[in-house]
Amino acid sequence: MTLLESLNANDRFASGIGARIVEIREGYARAELTVEERHVNAAGVCQGGVMYTLGDLAFAAVANCHGTLSLGVNNTITFLKSAQLGERLKAECTEVCDHHKLPYCDVRITNERSELVAVMTGLAYRMKREYLFDELM
Repeated sequence: MTLLESLNANDRFASGIGARIVEIREGYARAELTVEERHVNAAGVCQGGVMYTLGDLAFAAVANCHGTLSLGVNNTITFLKSAQLGERLKAECTEVCDHHKLPYCDVRITNERSELVAVMTGLAYRMKREYLFDELM
């Protein structure tokens, strides 16, 4: 099984809201989701937790792409623009520091017009345990 298949199948929360990893390369991953009625909050825009989950899924792919089980220990998100019903969101995560214990990443979440919707940072902790997969994609 590839890392992409593993994350899409086993991250049940992300998959339950419709978030999917679509690309993984060493140090980079992209996840996507279309804003549906179930994602809209009382203000009529996409719930922030949906965008956070999308970004966190891309972060998980990058943090684990080196084959060591890595879990997020600190993530922050800043919302810059509302996402609307029907918009296709894309979270692109890039590894900034491939530290042996504490890898650090940046995530940019954009809409289909390439407008920046949110930015995230992620810090993971690498466990002393392999994350086995055949290849990234």
